[in-house]
Amino acid sequence: MNLHVIDAGHFKLDGGAMFGVVPKTIWNRLVPADENNLCSWDMRCLLVEDGNRLMLIDTGMGDKQDPKWQAFYYRHGEGELVKSIEKAGFGAHEVTDVIFSHLHFDHCGGGVKWNRDRTGYELTFSKAKYWTHSDHWQTATQPNAREKATFFKENILPIQEAGQLFFSDKIENPFGSNVQPVYVDGHTEKMTMLKIAYKGQTVVFMADTIPSHAHIPLPYVMGYDVRPLETMKEKELLLKEALDEKYILFFDHDPLHDCCTVEMTEKGIRVQNKGALGEFL
Repeated sequence: MNLHVIDAGHFKLDGGAMFGVVPKTIWNRLVPADENNLCSWDMRCLLVEDGNRLMLIDTGMGDKQDPKWQAFYYRHGEGELVKSIEKAGFGAHEVTDVIFSHLHFDHCGGGVKWNRDRTGYELTFSKAKYWTHSDHWQTATQPNAREKATFFKENILPIQEAGQLFFSDKIENPFGSNVQPVYVDGHTEKMTMLKIAYKGQTVVFMADTIPSHAHIPLPYVMGYDVRPLETMKEKELLLKEALDEKYILFFDHDPLHDCCTVEMTEKGIRVQNKGALGEFL
């Protein structure tokens, strides 16, 4: 097995929304905001090379939406999904599985692209199975009022129309024995995190339960979460497990660091070491 960090670019989101009830005087020291109260966040994906499978976890936001919409999120940086995969030594046609943590636009948009003459859409990974949880698919295609603005039909429906949609909860060990899904409900209905067994260690793709190292303390929960108290319960269980089992926590949105480990302090569980994934493996 090999793991490759994939950079799908950076974007900006409101710092207050990203940290919920935590005061700006505290979070701004961790992730500084600009003059518009916006913080820069990564769209970090993970490519898992395991036997004859090449599994991509999340795809960033893509570039299908019009320039006005793109400007709301200040896309920046040199990261680009397919180019980053090519830099890792693979082509888009070699990806066998696309695993969505969830179907919010910044996690799934890169999985679908314009066709050549921009008259319709096609899948970025033409030979891949695209995976999500069946209940999350239901939420994304029949969204509640709170999440409606983040589920885009052009990111989602072409997957079903192409016949490449699969539900991970309907198949035992859908990603093999080394990659195990963990389903959580705080951020959105049945979001998928992944526990990856790698050379005697466990790397956990945290998705938006803990989007950055700055979100490790329990009350640091995003305003975007549909069930913030549930997120806190899920975080508490995961962090205790991470402490006991010495997990490596992989972050999708941390602007600087791929991952971290945790330790117990007088203030509770906190970051121990943080940095690039390769420094921990």
